[in-house]
Amino acid sequence: MVSAVETEARPRPTSARERAIWDIAATVVDPEVPVLTIEDLGVLRRVVLDGEQVTVEITPTYSGCPAIDAMRDDIVVALARHGYPDATVNVVLAPAWTTEWLSDDGRAKLEAFGIAPPVPRRTDGGVDLGLGIRCPHCGSLHTRAISAFGSTSCKALYVCQRCQEPFDYFKQH
Repeated sequence: MVSAVETEARPRPTSARERAIWDIAATVVDPEVPVLTIEDLGVLRRVVLDGEQVTVEITPTYSGCPAIDAMRDDIVVALARHGYPDATVNVVLAPAWTTEWLSDDGRAKLEAFGIAPPVPRRTDGGVDLGLGIRCPHCGSLHTRAISAFGSTSCKALYVCQRCQEPFDYFKQH
């Protein structure tokens, strides 16, 4: 299900040609978590086609994300390979990226890769009890934070008290 926030922040292509360009850009993977595409991650924001000029907009997970330059370069290369040699990629900071933009497939891929995905925010008006971060290795909720920062700034380092395995948790924001 696509939220109103996602629809507003990430307008979908309106023409078949824009969709084709989107699909090319969507194949680019996150250099920090190579099992996720930039579409899975929700970083791919918009494709604009003005005549022959292609512009792709992306939003980093953090304003200082060191991977954003690699993503930009990879999008340019992917589009050039498919006949769009003069594509422009703009980094857009507002609205800020949110973990709500992660696709369901992206969340599943994170967990399969051994990274606990962010817990989706409740939309039913209920209170999130925050019972714990589920271990991607054994499924236990008996986990604890070791460090506010994991292998990258968008992740925190946790350890499971049941299986004793450390793991990254993709921080919710």
